[in-house]
Amino acid sequence: MSPGERRDLPLLSLLSVGTVLVTCIVLGYLLGRWLDGKWGTDPWLGVTGVVVGSIAGFLQLFRTVSQTLK
Repeated sequence: MSPGERRDLPLLSLLSVGTVLVTCIVLGYLLGRWLDGKWGTDPWLGVTGVVVGSIAGFLQLFRTVSQTLK
């Protein structure tokens, strides 16, 4: 890998942070809604899925940013 390519890797990982955050939230919501339909707990598991997905997304955001800034 050339030095120019290596310098772009932190930028690419930071650009992917937004995608990972949104994906975690959407997957948490979809899983929660699916479980709501299965167990009849509408809307509580959907809300819980969004909260858990948000927490997971922000944890990944902090990990990625802290590793990139080292």
